[in-house]
Amino acid sequence: MPTPLPSPLDPAPSGELEQRGVDVIRGLAMDAPRAANSGHPGTAMALAPLAHVLFTRVLRHDPSDPDWPDRDRFVLSNGHASILLYAMLHLTGYGLTLDDLRNFRSWGSATPGHPERHHTAGVEVTTGPLGQGFANGVGMGIAERWLRTHFSAEVCDHHTYVVAGDGCLEEGISHEAASLAGHLGLGRLVYVYDDNHITIDGPTELALNDNAAERFAAYGWAVDDIGDVANDLDVLEGALLRARADEDRPSLIILRSHIGYPAPDLTDSSKAHGDPFGDEEAAKTKVLLGLPVDETFWVPDDVLAMYRSTIPRGQSMRAGWEARLDAWNGDRARYEAALAGHGVADWEAALPTFTPADGPMATRKAIKACLDATQEGLPGLIPGSADLTGNTGMALAGATAQSVGDPGGSLVHYGIREHAMGAVMTGMAAHGGTIPVGGTFFVFSDYMRGAVRVAAISGAHVVYSWTHDSVGLGQDGPTHQPIEQLAAVRAMPGLRVIRPADANETAQAWRVAVDGDGPTALILTRQDLPVLEATAGLAPEGVSRGAYVLADPGDGPAQVILLATGSEVSLCVDAARLLAEAGTRARVVSLPSWELFAEQGDAYRDEVLTPGVPVLSVEAAATFGWERYADDSLGIDHFGASAPGAVVLREFGFDPVNVAARATALLERTSR
Repeated sequence: MPTPLPSPLDPAPSGELEQRGVDVIRGLAMDAPRAANSGHPGTAMALAPLAHVLFTRVLRHDPSDPDWPDRDRFVLSNGHASILLYAMLHLTGYGLTLDDLRNFRSWGSATPGHPERHHTAGVEVTTGPLGQGFANGVGMGIAERWLRTHFSAEVCDHHTYVVAGDGCLEEGISHEAASLAGHLGLGRLVYVYDDNHITIDGPTELALNDNAAERFAAYGWAVDDIGDVANDLDVLEGALLRARADEDRPSLIILRSHIGYPAPDLTDSSKAHGDPFGDEEAAKTKVLLGLPVDETFWVPDDVLAMYRSTIPRGQSMRAGWEARLDAWNGDRARYEAALAGHGVADWEAALPTFTPADGPMATRKAIKACLDATQEGLPGLIPGSADLTGNTGMALAGATAQSVGDPGGSLVHYGIREHAMGAVMTGMAAHGGTIPVGGTFFVFSDYMRGAVRVAAISGAHVVYSWTHDSVGLGQDGPTHQPIEQLAAVRAMPGLRVIRPADANETAQAWRVAVDGDGPTALILTRQDLPVLEATAGLAPEGVSRGAYVLADPGDGPAQVILLATGSEVSLCVDAARLLAEAGTRARVVSLPSWELFAEQGDAYRDEVLTPGVPVLSVEAAATFGWERYADDSLGIDHFGASAPGAVVLREFGFDPVNVAARATALLERTSR
């Protein structure tokens, strides 16, 4: 049953009252940046009518329950205009107070400089870096369509609205995301391009003369260039409703607006973009708007009552959805697991266990085995890849690809669009109902980095399958061999990085990624690795704790510790045998995740890395950062080389003989 459009506000506001509401929004857009002496008033002032129409006439939302699953999603991609969103969240009753607006951009406030998910009720995604929200919206569209296809329109039937500016369209990520959305035929996506012709440097024409209408039409979008009508509420509503009716294509409404309107001296000025208004300009503008000049943050009772009437309307729409959900005879357990972004009860029982006889096996192949084995217990699982589906383990067995003809496909071909893939995944996670997993070569995580950072800031539950993780991939050479990437991603707060040593560690890394919150990066090999003898029993706890003792000498306490991650762990096992033959007792420690190990108490960390015992770290990557754990490091502090992978590793010293020699030299130095 299709979801009804929002009913009119009751009682219906007069045109005069609605205009006063718009003017109040503009007053708040001036006052908050002035109070903070920081912020972007101009875009919020120009788009006040659009925000009014969206929040009162178009959006299906319930301010009393911001997380209602079947609500429409709203994304402010040009997040510098955050005061516009905050003003609407206050006026319509999401819990933001006038004091919150007065504390705009202040320490500890609910109104930071750019919208932050999980920080302010009603903020769907973290925006700020331009173009990220644009791509997040595409991910929300994928998630909504997938849920509607799998669980029916009875429980999922809504739209996604995105407001974006010139900066969002200039950033390359918007091209990647828009191209993907058009290819997938994602209806129910309604984007408004705020074509205000102004950037910080001045007119957009300094650097931009694209024809946005032709560009998006070429992507396969429905384009509606409505012109210079930013102050006409009825025309804005008509355009939004036309766009929301398109089930087959994403829609772009091009709206010519005037930044800073109606400021007498700053309309259409770059000074209205990123600088608060001065006292004189603010006073003159308030006179034009009919607002009290000597009062800030002015919201009259009748205006507030008009906006707060969206609450009972939203509650009525939510109640209708709840009734449909109660009557729905679908699989409730799978639906709820999908919404939570986790597995059904005991999903992890399907995780495979590997033996040495199953190896050697590349960890990129092990992750595919894990996805295949657990997919039934993970109803929201949607893997995909940036043109490397088979290479990165994302070719989910039995899954069909997302497409116009197969909207329920559980595999996404992102194409060669790494940056958009990252941000689309973030949008899918923020929407809820999916576990997005995205694969590419680890070196190309650099192309994703902006999106990964936003995912980490916002705690998006996404999984990255970054494969071909070292010079061991071989003959593609330095351009494709990651060196500094491990240090770079480990430096990112909020990102859980796991580099498993074999197939069993990979299975447990997958469990941690699914059950955990926030983003997880799996760093996986191209080359085959042995399945280690002890990991089947030790990895379930060991990976969860970030590090564990894999092998200890049997004839006394360790004299030296070989500490490694990923493909170098088995190398250290072999080196420990050589050391034992030479009379040196070596412990082998696998450290798949620095982040998880750092969460353990001192007692456990000292149990694994015994104080006073010298530590040699072994990792085929930059040694940056290893000084926190190791007394010496065997790594690669230069770029790679083009040759077969085994040759490159050997030439760079990654063989058991050299590891044993380095450990012996370290022991000799520390024993003097």
